[in-house]
Amino acid sequence: MADERPTTIVVVVKPGSAVTGIRVEQGLIHVRVRERAQEGKANRACRVALAKALGVAPSTLTIVRGANARTKVFACATLTPAELAVRLARLPP
Repeated sequence: MADERPTTIVVVVKPGSAVTGIRVEQGLIHVRVRERAQEGKANRACRVALAKALGVAPSTLTIVRGANARTKVFACATLTPAELAVRLARLPP
């Protein structure tokens, strides 16, 4: 039977940044968003930026851990770990 658990993605978020952007540094995905960490605005902006960078719909990403922390874990039901690795390799260092 195939493993149907969603792929998880660990992200470090920097809210209140001057520009929105994503880069991979030392194996971690760093997402900078302009929105402040108030009322979930930074979480929503992070999800949208991550989805755009990975080429998936924002609705396919769900925060499973760290909603109130800078380090978050997202679940993506549409990408396999191998597909995620290929898409992450395309992100800027």
